[in-house]
Amino acid sequence: MFATYRRVLSLPGALVFSLSGLVARLPISMVSLGIVLLVSTQTGSYGLAGSVSASYLIANAVFAVVQARLVDRIGQRRVLPPAIGLFALGLALLMVAVDREWPAPVPHLFAALSGAALPQVGSSVRARWSYVVPSRRDLQTAFAFEAVVDESVFMIGPTLVTLLATAVHPLAGLTTAMVAGLVGTAVLVSQKSTEPPPSGGARGHAAGPMAWSVLGPLVVCAFMMGMLFGGAEVATVAFADEHGAKSLSGVLLAIWALGSLLSGLATGTVHLKAAPATRFRWGLLLLGLLMVPLPFVTSFLLLAVFLFLAGFAISPTLIASVAWVEETVPVGRITEGITLFSTGLAAGVAPGAATVGIVVDSHGASTAYWITAASGLLGAAVAFAAAFATGSITGRRPWPNGSSW
Repeated sequence: MFATYRRVLSLPGALVFSLSGLVARLPISMVSLGIVLLVSTQTGSYGLAGSVSASYLIANAVFAVVQARLVDRIGQRRVLPPAIGLFALGLALLMVAVDREWPAPVPHLFAALSGAALPQVGSSVRARWSYVVPSRRDLQTAFAFEAVVDESVFMIGPTLVTLLATAVHPLAGLTTAMVAGLVGTAVLVSQKSTEPPPSGGARGHAAGPMAWSVLGPLVVCAFMMGMLFGGAEVATVAFADEHGAKSLSGVLLAIWALGSLLSGLATGTVHLKAAPATRFRWGLLLLGLLMVPLPFVTSFLLLAVFLFLAGFAISPTLIASVAWVEETVPVGRITEGITLFSTGLAAGVAPGAATVGIVVDSHGASTAYWITAASGLLGAAVAFAAAFATGSITGRRPWPNGSSW
């Protein structure tokens, strides 16, 4: 069953750059939660904690694409080391500012510095896979493996940072995230043989115009997926709290991630004939539909079952999105293209969480799940509408490079 994974992971340098990428990505799932844990513990204010964490997340969203463009143009070795250095410096200064109770907006500025500099490791690793994998079929397996890595990061990171911040020291979680980012990124950039060559800017050999007619709707779909993810997290915590088991909310979310992890593993072992665009559209629709039963669930156990099932639609959809971007954007802008999608995804998390939070306060957790279902279905509607508009479903207007809606 796992012969396909052995084939891609046996490529020279592949296992090292992928696993170092896992370690380097841990800050993605640790820092924002770690900031909330640290600031709320030190100051007793969740409002301040949320605003500092938001500064980190907003700065990351604003500068992610800029950094990815630099990576494509001048190379990972020249961008990622100074980026991880600034990330660590900003995070260290943030911890000092909170520990010494420096007034706002000092912690917010240091959080923003750290967020803006956070290395775009996931996109860089996937760009390496595109460079070293010889066949498109094996590339699907590689992207599936990275989806599993992503799920592992989001299963390990929140648990680890919470345990360290609550059981060891309030600073321990963020310190561990900083060290993981430094070590993982250092090992990743040391793998010179697997680094894609830089495009050299707009006139470089591999640079070219972006297919914005494809990427624009795709980023909107990513935003709606982000709203689904952010909203589902808040609704699940609220549901567990309403049933007197708030401490088990993490278990429910881990079960959701487990479903995604298993489907990601399965996706990498099979040969899918459908185009990535088709798989993405139907995957997003299925994800939205699988969220529809959640507003009617009243049992803790049943919620776990339905979240597990809904999780199965996540990884295949994300795998298809990355494959679609990879075949759509110019070779010299692949890091930028993947980062555009992931930034859209991240940008939707906060609005989704905020909207669901409002509905929870006024109507309860079960009703709030309608927001998550609506987000997924609206994203699918955008995907299908864009496909009809370009004629890719009816076959009237394929894109010149073979990629289409």
